[in-house]
Amino acid sequence: MPDSSTLKPASGRSATMEISESAKIFGFGVYLMSDAVIFALLFATYASMSRNFAGGPTGKDLFDLGNAFYETMLLLLSTLTCGFAMLSMSKNSKEALLPWLALTFLLGLGFVLMEFNEFNDLIRQGAGPDRSGFLSAFFTLVGAHGLHVSIGLIWLLVMLIQIELKGLTAPVLSRLFRFSLFWHFLDMVWVAIFSLVYLLGVL
Repeated sequence: MPDSSTLKPASGRSATMEISESAKIFGFGVYLMSDAVIFALLFATYASMSRNFAGGPTGKDLFDLGNAFYETMLLLLSTLTCGFAMLSMSKNSKEALLPWLALTFLLGLGFVLMEFNEFNDLIRQGAGPDRSGFLSAFFTLVGAHGLHVSIGLIWLLVMLIQIELKGLTAPVLSRLFRFSLFWHFLDMVWVAIFSLVYLLGVL
């Protein structure tokens, strides 16, 4: 039977790991708050420029609510599948986790492709970011969100590879948990964009 001197280092390592994990989650929380501040500034900029059309098209002329609705559904569904993935992770079920994460990736990719097509169509119509202050603010805000989603997709792809190669190890689970926080945050930002940019723009 191991004596107390043998058990102490293991206990110390366990405590150190718990502190390290708490620090990682806290640090990531600080990052998300700083990102929230950036998006708040982008929303404020858009609000101040939303009437600066410079004689060009308005949101009512350009925005397609049907397209924005489908984008919203894709992102909301990806958040749902991400939630199911976290439930599978809590049960330590790799077989259930991988399909949910793959579906989350495909839904997120569909969202990015739809957003890219929307931007491409606007530019073809001569409604690019250089057309007016309104469009400049729109492209910056929505484009910043799309960039974040694209980064999230790369992160998710790396996680899929790590899970396949390394299994559900503690570091992998920690990264996956932080990814889920990031993904849910982007979903909340998009709901605000859909409500404040597209809906109000059309109305």
